[in-house]
Amino acid sequence: MINDREILNILPDSIKKSIDLKDMNNLQEIRIRGDKPIILQYGDDEIITNHIANLEEIKIIIQRMSNYSIYAYDEEIKQGYITIKGGHRVGICGRCVIQNNEVKTIKDTASMNIRICREVIGCSNKIIPYIIENNIMENTIIISPPKCGKTTLLRDIARNISEGIKEFRFKGKKVCVIDERSEIAACYNGIPQLNIGIRTDVLDCCPKASGIMMAIRSMSPDIIVCDEIGTLSDMESIIGAMNSGVSLITTIHGYGIEDLYERAVFKEIMDNKVFKKAIILSNKNGIGTVEYIYSFRDDKVILKG
Repeated sequence: MINDREILNILPDSIKKSIDLKDMNNLQEIRIRGDKPIILQYGDDEIITNHIANLEEIKIIIQRMSNYSIYAYDEEIKQGYITIKGGHRVGICGRCVIQNNEVKTIKDTASMNIRICREVIGCSNKIIPYIIENNIMENTIIISPPKCGKTTLLRDIARNISEGIKEFRFKGKKVCVIDERSEIAACYNGIPQLNIGIRTDVLDCCPKASGIMMAIRSMSPDIIVCDEIGTLSDMESIIGAMNSGVSLITTIHGYGIEDLYERAVFKEIMDNKVFKKAIILSNKNGIGTVEYIYSFRDDKVILKG
């Protein structure tokens, strides 16, 4: 189930009355573009509605989701989105205002994508035993193509290790989430909108490379969680975390462990054997399908989905 009230609250009555939003639990995206029909995305299926959105409706949505104070959201807007209450993210496109070769803000919004935020409590329960060794969470990477549930799985792993798991006699650990794109915890006014555990702190909208080292210096976490690593600075921070004795759980876009070996940016962390386990996802049998879990220590698949 999702909290659809916050989504409905930002939509003008003209849109709510003309499009069918009854199946909210399976809805993933609402695409609204000026002078074009609104499109609803359900997994791989889309419904092109008969409602032609206009700029006045888009303006109303912008006002409502920013609580009529758009300037208070400048930091998010220049990243191309606003996170609303409930953790739902609204991506926006329009005229970019450039200053010093960087986007300062976005004006004249003409299209937006309302991405429905969901959490699946317990989706990591079957995976946890494979990434815990002697009551220690091993460095783990989740490898997945887009839209296969890697962030949802990552979030639930963070929740589990933060809360602790009685059946495995696993005591809750201090977790710090580096949430560069506000997707893991989905913070609103600094407060996580999704369940990431009672021992979890969040650095929201913080670049991973900076956030990892900030967390180590200031919050003394047992485990750091972040999403979608891929730059050299990310790799340097990961090595720094490893040398500080902090465990790491993260994700990358990919289709298998071969992607780690084939990309030059990952060479150092592979040479240093930073990761002990890899979870490979797909959507073959639905979003969040676990293809296999791989042990780098044993150099073999330890669970096949």
